[in-house]
Amino acid sequence: MKTKINKKERLLSLDALRGFDMLFIMGLADLIQSISQLWPGATGAEWIAAQMEHVEWNGWVHHDTIFPLFLFIAGISFPFSLAKQRASKHTEKQIALKAIKRGFILVLLGMVYNGLFDWNFYDLRCASVLGRIGLAWMFAALLFMKFRPKMLTVISTIILIGYWLLLWLVPGGDDPFSFEHNLVGTIDRIMLPGKLIYGDNYFDPEGILSTFPAIVTALLGMLTGKFVKSPEKKISGYKKSLYMLSAGIILMLIGHLWDTVFPINKQLWTSSFVCVLAGYSLMMFALFYYIIDVKDYRRWTFFFRVIGMNSITIYLAQRIIDFQHISDFFIAGLAAKFPDVWENILNGCGYIAACWLFLYFLYRKQIFLKV
Repeated sequence: MKTKINKKERLLSLDALRGFDMLFIMGLADLIQSISQLWPGATGAEWIAAQMEHVEWNGWVHHDTIFPLFLFIAGISFPFSLAKQRASKHTEKQIALKAIKRGFILVLLGMVYNGLFDWNFYDLRCASVLGRIGLAWMFAALLFMKFRPKMLTVISTIILIGYWLLLWLVPGGDDPFSFEHNLVGTIDRIMLPGKLIYGDNYFDPEGILSTFPAIVTALLGMLTGKFVKSPEKKISGYKKSLYMLSAGIILMLIGHLWDTVFPINKQLWTSSFVCVLAGYSLMMFALFYYIIDVKDYRRWTFFFRVIGMNSITIYLAQRIIDFQHISDFFIAGLAAKFPDVWENILNGCGYIAACWLFLYFLYRKQIFLKV
């Protein structure tokens, strides 16, 4: 779909942060790992390289922040969209139906990403990253429209504590939070259609039960968006940034304390994971919001905003378009003249450049995929 974007109506920090987030799955993570090979055996380089891969089960590193940060950002944008729709005299029913439509379109796009057009439904994975974003955002949006912030806080707390107690008190084995014995996998093996991605059809990180705490991730983003949307006369941008930073630190502390009894785990989207990553997301947004929207330092953001304004496009495009082949056509011959480490670095830069120039073309044509 082609949509004209009015830049004055956009929170530029959101586009920039979304672009920064997406850059890591647009080749930056691989590039950082390649650069770290310039210092083989160095502790610092190995630590940085390890940040660019998901942890196997419990714990978290930078690569585990990408998905929840994106969902949190999607939440932040909704209060602005909601206010715009209400100002345009859309009814609550129309807005709700639009949110539901968006949720199920993302579920469908997730299935397309997973190979829907292979027409092999036996091996099709129905759960997906886009599906998780769509459903979590959709349910959060419907709750946000219905309830006030205090009640949303209560609902979020009930979901997180209830999810913890459910996984703890309804175990399938000795360790209720393990890969082998968690309730999340048990329910998905019974109820989730399609293929489960891990362990010979045994577990899926974007399954049914773990969607509930993901709703809280989106809700916390929406509450953040509502706070940021407060009039400047009521609270200054500087104070907003400071309060968000403080709230982020508190959420991270709560999450790490909770980790002692309910491990931080992205695959299960545990309640401690929700708190820690919401805290991280709040602090990142506070930083971007302060620099870009409060202090008005914007020129440097253009590179990221080109990505952020077409984030779903580039996520899907990398599955459909062979950007590596495009990069190799222009870069591979020259890169092969260099030592292996530098060859990998140059090829990594070429891949990012191919993706970004594709998005820049869409940006210049004012083409943005809006779901």
